[in-house]
Amino acid sequence: MHILSFTTDLGSKDHYLASLKATALKLIPHVQIVDVSNHISAFDIAKAAFVLRNVWRDFPEGTVHILGVDSQWSKLSPYIVGYFQGHYFIGTDNGAFSLVFDGSELDELVVVSLTGDEDLSFPAKSIFVPVAAKIFSGTPLHEIGERKDSYRKRQALAPVVDKDNIRGMVIYIDTYGNVITNITKNIFDEVVGKKPFNIVARRGDSDLSRISRTYSEVPEGEKVALFTSAGYLELAINRGVEGSGGGASDLLGLRENDVVRIEIDS
Repeated sequence: MHILSFTTDLGSKDHYLASLKATALKLIPHVQIVDVSNHISAFDIAKAAFVLRNVWRDFPEGTVHILGVDSQWSKLSPYIVGYFQGHYFIGTDNGAFSLVFDGSELDELVVVSLTGDEDLSFPAKSIFVPVAAKIFSGTPLHEIGERKDSYRKRQALAPVVDKDNIRGMVIYIDTYGNVITNITKNIFDEVVGKKPFNIVARRGDSDLSRISRTYSEVPEGEKVALFTSAGYLELAINRGVEGSGGGASDLLGLRENDVVRIEIDS
């Protein structure tokens, strides 16, 4: 069975996503399509990379992942196929993959060879899916395109650290209104360790001074801080839901790119 994942900004309002899936079903027998997310904000490669990097390792080896966000072709941003730890990745060399892999070099990387008559207005359909079909049929990557030494690097915004605080930012807000920051568990353990601390949100009124393992460690409706399975600091409301006044984003007044600080009591 062939598994093909989609991470795109196509949404579900128009016919584009259905057309993409129909093409995959036509070209790849017995394919199983998994939507990572098709509701990435338009052209937001940082968010697309964040979503994909949190899930691709959960798929079995041999999966092909299509990253169809900001896929406009140019000489500086050609279409590429990468092979990494048993998985294939198809997309545009626009810096997104460096955010998915933290800049790690891939096991194999090629620039897709184009014939010149492809529909560049919808590359996910006209180029990425046919390339996936070739991979599933056993075509080696060196027959799909010319080998490439490296892909474009894009620097991820890292928290600012000093001796008594960590200054991070909100990088993602999920369906529940949970606020995910760029402060990682590794940074927290290294800088804070067992020292007393307080997490301060944009409004400056947060009183979170401990890290929980689960949402239910606090009463329903109360704020909670924990690390996601991927190791990012998350601020949440136990059983809170965005849009009904119950999500952490709503209650803490936090939006993407807002500052979150960890103040350390030395």
